[in-house]
Amino acid sequence: MGKVKLTVKGLSYSQTQTGAYALILGEEGGGRSLPIIIGAFEAQSIAIALERSIDPPRPLTHDLFASFTRAFSIRIIEVYIHDLREGVFHANLLCEDTHGKSVALDARTSDAVALAARLDCPIYTDRSILDKAGVMMDEYSGFSGTPPEESEEEEDELENAPVEKPHGWSHESVERIKELLDAAVSNEDYELAARLRDELDRRENP
Repeated sequence: MGKVKLTVKGLSYSQTQTGAYALILGEEGGGRSLPIIIGAFEAQSIAIALERSIDPPRPLTHDLFASFTRAFSIRIIEVYIHDLREGVFHANLLCEDTHGKSVALDARTSDAVALAARLDCPIYTDRSILDKAGVMMDEYSGFSGTPPEESEEEEDELENAPVEKPHGWSHESVERIKELLDAAVSNEDYELAARLRDELDRRENP
């Protein structure tokens, strides 16, 4: 038993649920990862927080909440993924006000991680959860086992989520990729923007 610190390793399209994404949280100092299936909106929000070079023209919900905590000097001490019941991860946000009073707020894990990425607060889970739902990751082939099918979203929400479309950017010029990136940010399609930014990085830093 005891807490284990996690870091955000990245996001990928879920192989088990169409239109969903896998949030990968890695064990600090260990080889296991905790994959959590989340919806498209939450994946998009986390991707924006991780991709520092993308600046949304308007604040997203998680940006607003982060600004609210800063404006009123509320400190998010940590995110704690404390339970796994019926295939759903449960998390708490441990907050502290200006008087030093601590309050634990119930939160969806995806929302908690989206805030942690913006506020640079640590993420923890219980060792028993990692023992139960963690998987070993291989550097080259990804999961060395089958990811669990835990989901935070309702099934009908996932069915309505967008499905990945092939981008076919190999024939596009750098200037065109930059134009597409600007358009994606303007349209608030931040998942596409993040992938376009990765394509530019690959070309500019081969």
